[in-house]
Amino acid sequence: MNKKVRLIGLTGTNGSGKGEAAAYFKKKGFAYFSLSDLIREELQKEGKEVTRDNLIQRGNQLREKDGPDMLARRVIEKVKDKAVIDSIRNPFEVEFLRNHGKFILLAIDAPVELRYERAKRRGREESASTLEEFIKKEKEEMTGSEKGQQLHSCMTMADLVIINDGTLEDFHLKLEETL
Repeated sequence: MNKKVRLIGLTGTNGSGKGEAAAYFKKKGFAYFSLSDLIREELQKEGKEVTRDNLIQRGNQLREKDGPDMLARRVIEKVKDKAVIDSIRNPFEVEFLRNHGKFILLAIDAPVELRYERAKRRGREESASTLEEFIKKEKEEMTGSEKGQQLHSCMTMADLVIINDGTLEDFHLKLEETL
């Protein structure tokens, strides 16, 4: 493994395989942190339902209040050694993490129909009920305000884009090449 890599950031489209990538890196000894989990915790503290809309809205509110890199600042306090950081959705989060050790950003993507089916199988409440709704929500995440979600910008900032449209073994081989 490349001893220089200390932080692996994951960005990408919903249902593309970011969670599977995170699980793979955890097996390789990386600690796991998710920016979305920080938002989920906030929603639960407030007694709000964890839906995709609420995650987007609350994440945007947190960035508006405390700065667009606030989720990255909060998570970096927990990192002790090498770590994988999931759910990066704002360019300021990327820039902040790039300034903290040896960081690489991976963008994970897959065809939209495949991602929709994966999201449905995952069964999270925040998943969309129809393909059209799924695509609409995704467009909202792609290009938000400075302090909102800007998934497209994050994906263009990636050091490597991985298309996850094959077998799990194929995906793992692609991930292994990053280490």
